[in-house]
Amino acid sequence: MTSILATPRVALVIGGSGGIGKSIVHKLAAEGFAVAVHYSENQASAQKLADEIVVAGGSAIAVRGDVADETAMTTLFDDVEQFFGGIDVVVNTAGIMILGPVADYDLEAFDLLMRTNVRGTFLVSQQAARRVRSGGAIINFSTTVTRTQFPNYGPYVASKAAVEGLTLVLARELRGRDVTVNAVAPGPTATALFLEGKDEQSIATLEKATPLERIGAPEDIAETVAFLAGPARWINGQTIFTNGGLA
Repeated sequence: MTSILATPRVALVIGGSGGIGKSIVHKLAAEGFAVAVHYSENQASAQKLADEIVVAGGSAIAVRGDVADETAMTTLFDDVEQFFGGIDVVVNTAGIMILGPVADYDLEAFDLLMRTNVRGTFLVSQQAARRVRSGGAIINFSTTVTRTQFPNYGPYVASKAAVEGLTLVLARELRGRDVTVNAVAPGPTATALFLEGKDEQSIATLEKATPLERIGAPEDIAETVAFLAGPARWINGQTIFTNGGLA
């Protein structure tokens, strides 16, 4: 991988090829970041996004890796550092959501959920803690459902509660590094992950549940991430609920 012209700030967006991650990539690129767009499966989408940023005058590359594979994540971080010269911000949006009641939940599905959401977040956070430069930020993703406690979300909520706990401890472990560590907890957001399997009535009910009477857009979440990645140097060790007032 050949290095390009150095840029002042570099962001690695894990899960950046679609959904909320894609909006975050667009927002950070617009803010002047060079962006590494991570993907695990959809190479075409990630490369297309990176190409769009380059054509618009920005700096971007697409990088692949299984978030729960230690070797893959080490290599991925190495590649981003080699290409851009360093990493200032790591945003980890990667996650899966498999719903079902606790009493009947399939343990293979549980293990897969934990592998991606907990082990994956741990490995990404571990690499980020070792590499993010002074003045940087690490931003993980939780969910508002840790507060709303909807039925059938038990295993998913358990995985995201672990993400919150890990994030808040890491913020304190990085004392003296001038690196902030926070979690963003979106509410209902119009992504394929959220909309899959929901009928219009269910979506309308969730829209009415917020004081703003709508579900979120990926761009709403990207605004919060950009704030934490940039000017929000006094927000640290927090979980930010970006949900329109749902909870």
